[in-house]
Amino acid sequence: MSIAIVDAGLGNLRSVANAVAALGAAPAIVRSPHDLAAADAIILPGVGAFGDGMRRLRAGGWVPALEQAVLGEGKPFLGICLGMQLLASRGTEHGDHAGLGWLDGTVTRLPGGDPAVRVPHVGWNDVEIAGDGGMYAGCGPAPDFYFVHSYRFEPADPAVVTGWCTHGVRFAASVARGNIRAVQFHPEKSQGAGMAVLRNFLPAVPATPAAPVILEVTMC
Repeated sequence: MSIAIVDAGLGNLRSVANAVAALGAAPAIVRSPHDLAAADAIILPGVGAFGDGMRRLRAGGWVPALEQAVLGEGKPFLGICLGMQLLASRGTEHGDHAGLGWLDGTVTRLPGGDPAVRVPHVGWNDVEIAGDGGMYAGCGPAPDFYFVHSYRFEPADPAVVTGWCTHGVRFAASVARGNIRAVQFHPEKSQGAGMAVLRNFLPAVPATPAAPVILEVTMC
């Protein structure tokens, strides 16, 4: 199974590729939108600001290619961190910016003001599984994942939320609709639970044990 990891200049690629390889799939860090045609599935990792992320996707010609592959051809898609936020209709980080609009909703800053709840949200936190829980099969009832973010995606339809997390406020930790999945946390940095989430995204890969992959931490 060939997994295209989109390199649109949004960072956080090596650790994702290592995690996918550890599961027995064939990761390919792709730098041209044309390379998506040969992929069986697509991962969009990302760190940084919403507006800059969308600017890079548009400037690189990624938007129509992703829409064709994911919305047109139905290829499995996983967005990670900023890659989840960019699915929204709009983001409010440093201004008002249009997103991909694949899932209706808005990206807003986590509320601050409480000295006991720091923003950015950095570190391990548990996720309350929602829906059928298929994304989290093998993770246990309240798995822990590694988060690094200051903004959260607020979907217009809460039915797309597959996991909730609380950091001052309750926010969507993951979403799914059809062939589209996305997570706010970093599965590639989340040891066994994170590897299970990635494995569930790769249904054609045998469920063989894999060593956890933990590399550098970056902000999204």
